[in-house]
Amino acid sequence: MSPSFFEIVQLSNGDYALRRIDDESAPLVKISFSEEAREMMADKDMNVAKAMIAAGIEAVGSVAHDIDWEEDDQETAEIAPSYTLH
Repeated sequence: MSPSFFEIVQLSNGDYALRRIDDESAPLVKISFSEEAREMMADKDMNVAKAMIAAGIEAVGSVAHDIDWEEDDQETAEIAPSYTLH
């Protein structure tokens, strides 16, 4: 199996997405900012999106071995909130 390469792109609606370079299907991750947030970032929204994606990848790599995925799937099936509060 060949290694996958990823790219961060800006979508036509202004959102940012992480996708495989060789795959035009649905992105792996999408990030959208409100107009208010974009104004506060003063044209730094791409840098913020890159940092958010990098932090997410790092976090997954750090905690993936500690997660019981099967137990986690059962919990989310029982309770499915429409949002996640951090």
